[in-house]
Amino acid sequence: MPETADLSPAQADLAALVAAFGERLRMAGVPVTPERMARFAEAVLITSPHTTSEAYWLGRVTLLTGHFQIPVYDRVFDEYFRGYVDLVEDTRTPASTPASPLDAGERAPRDTGTQQSGGSHSPITSATPGLDARGESEVEEMSMLAATSLSERLAERDFSECSAEELALLRRLVEQLPLVPPQRRGRRLRRHARGARLDVRSTLRKAYRTGGDPVHRSQRRHTERPRRVVLIADVSGSMEPYARVYLHLMRGAVRALGSEAFVFATRLTRLTRQLSAGGPDYAYARVAESAPDWAGGTRIGTALTRFLDEHGRRGIARGAIVVIVSDGWEIGDPREVGEAMRRLGRLAHHVIWVNPRSAAAEFQPLAGGMAAALPHVDTFLSGHSVRALEELLAAIREAGERRRG
Repeated sequence: MPETADLSPAQADLAALVAAFGERLRMAGVPVTPERMARFAEAVLITSPHTTSEAYWLGRVTLLTGHFQIPVYDRVFDEYFRGYVDLVEDTRTPASTPASPLDAGERAPRDTGTQQSGGSHSPITSATPGLDARGESEVEEMSMLAATSLSERLAERDFSECSAEELALLRRLVEQLPLVPPQRRGRRLRRHARGARLDVRSTLRKAYRTGGDPVHRSQRRHTERPRRVVLIADVSGSMEPYARVYLHLMRGAVRALGSEAFVFATRLTRLTRQLSAGGPDYAYARVAESAPDWAGGTRIGTALTRFLDEHGRRGIARGAIVVIVSDGWEIGDPREVGEAMRRLGRLAHHVIWVNPRSAAAEFQPLAGGMAAALPHVDTFLSGHSVRALEELLAAIREAGERRRG
């Protein structure tokens, strides 16, 4: 990269501007390394972009490493460039950027677009001339501490209390949750050193080498196979704050575990195919087209009955772990919910009901649908936060070999 002394004043200002943008992006949660920040500044100096659109693509191909980083990048780029600077007419230094990386990192995500008025110096980055090794280390450490602190706070926060920016960060946390498939004992036997059954054929074959005496015995045991997981999420109006977060979890389960995904409000919609193809934005666009009753009323009994009639008895629910996410509000007859849950309990291996409203201290299962379903539920969880989602995944994993009580 050329030295600052060889650059024109406009080029030097532009290099400092993109360096400050890289630091701002890193404070928003994107793991931008010093090398990528320097590469972005070099690309801008070489190509001299004339529009913000050209600068957008230069930053996207040099700073990002995954598709899940694009929403955060778009938000920070719009706030930083399209909000108050134009690359064609203005190449000022980043005097209006936050006064220090620590101040910006300590703000809540909903305040990241707010400008600090007291800053008079640009943030230290790897692309800033005259940077010493200790300054870069301090900035890196402060950014990591800020990102870690933010993740810890969001892990405990109820999804319904999060802003749009925080929900975008929660999407990354949900996508990073470990999805371990629950196991079940298969019917086939396989040779194993610690098997419980004698492998007669292999033992007799080895006996030929010892004069017919079965000195070396072979054992066999049952194989393990992944147990099917079915997720059915309530996307009615009362579940709107939680539905989008669980959509991210359902997409991860479909792609990682081969799960089946359904949503319902006034009717049941199967989304397995929509969530299994393409990137997240493409998948969620198809979901919006496939579920026109999103944020509508709630007919739990009708949706579960249709699931059992059209999918459950044909094998999807038989011996599976069924996870139902709903607050239990029912506009129909609660007795239909109880009957559908009774049938589901006889088909499924384990039924888990997730009610985000149950996290409240004053919660009681008084809603008609919830009261009718609870006697047929094996595990009841809240699932209202990222930490609670970890408990849900642990319950799914442990339910693989757990027998119904």
